[in-house]
Amino acid sequence: MTYGKKLREQIAGPGTTPLIGVYDMYSASIAAKHYDGMFVSGFGFAASYYGLPDIGFIAWPDMVAFVQRLRGAFPRHHLLVDIDDGYVDPEVACHVVEGLERIGASGVILEDQKRPRRCGHADGKQVLPLDEYLEKLEKVLATRQDLVVVARTDATDEHDILYRAERLAATDADVVLVDGVRSVDWIERIRKVVGDKPLLFNQIAGGKSPRLSLSELDALGVDVAIYSTPCLFAAHEAMDSALSELKAADGRLPQVDAASGVGVKASTSLLERNIARDRLDEPEPEPEGVGA
Repeated sequence: MTYGKKLREQIAGPGTTPLIGVYDMYSASIAAKHYDGMFVSGFGFAASYYGLPDIGFIAWPDMVAFVQRLRGAFPRHHLLVDIDDGYVDPEVACHVVEGLERIGASGVILEDQKRPRRCGHADGKQVLPLDEYLEKLEKVLATRQDLVVVARTDATDEHDILYRAERLAATDADVVLVDGVRSVDWIERIRKVVGDKPLLFNQIAGGKSPRLSLSELDALGVDVAIYSTPCLFAAHEAMDSALSELKAADGRLPQVDAASGVGVKASTSLLERNIARDRLDEPEPEPEGVGA
């Protein structure tokens, strides 16, 4: 079974599938202990790799190289990759999709924003003419072999949101995402217009969308939930707190709790899992493009 089919089957199963946003190999190592699906977040990658906001700075070779490292360390996990607007050009988008599928990505999200782009929960977003986006999407769909493709709209006009969601649902995309949904009522309205097409919901701390549990999302008919930044924001808070405490203690490191604290031993143990042979006991998904 290919990585794309594996994720597609997970989405089609009962309940809402959670995919946890990771921003580097260490955050992925921690996320892998708790969840079987990861979301390669553009917000997190721009912040961690470049130290820049999520407004279009990502270079596609950097993202592809990161996904390749992730797949090498985590051969069993779903990897849904944010490719923003496909890096502007449709031909580049297709090239990136082809490369990501070859190295084992499970799926991609392609948005309809135009440059300068923004985080999906930021103000000032602008979208491409719908026909222009659909042409790019169709080229990507024709390029992929079995990769899951999520069609995303960042429309903010109320009429345009529903119109675009309905048009995206009519394509061969596997899943539809309307980013920055502001209320439960709007989730219900979007769910209605996309019909039977799987629906994805993006949750980000401090964003525009309501904070909902997986049970609540399941009841609303949401098939996939991506959590873009829990690891990044938790790391931000923890590092800021730890360094403030270190400064207050005149540079004396805190005592590490032998049972539950994180020190050299716990960190090394976490990372050793990424090269452990027992993680490869089960048959690996077939390379993309090989029939199952």
